[in-house]
Amino acid sequence: MKNLLFASILLMLISSCRIFNSLHSTTTIKPQESFVLGNNQHGKFSVKIRNLSTNTIQVHRAPIDGGNHSFIDIKPNEMIKVKVERNTAFIIQNSSKETASVSLVVKGDVGLSMGYK
Repeated sequence: MKNLLFASILLMLISSCRIFNSLHSTTTIKPQESFVLGNNQHGKFSVKIRNLSTNTIQVHRAPIDGGNHSFIDIKPNEMIKVKVERNTAFIIQNSSKETASVSLVVKGDVGLSMGYK
């Protein structure tokens, strides 16, 4: 009984720690659209993104108080990891005429807004 209580307390502590928070997703983006992750107030997070599409996609960061920076092109089947500052959105642009898909692993603050534009 003592071990069970210890295990449940340890599990609650681990699940409440921000360091263990992660989000896994396969996201589809329509032609000529963008997927915006974190266009709200939040802490730092990192994104491991793999381009599952046949066309190059572009990602960049956009602080929620304005501006854009750190543009990166991601070729088909390429994977990169990006660290995103607090209160900054991570934007995935699909400029092609075909639907794009990406695999995302997000770690850190995962209380992020998500949407398309």
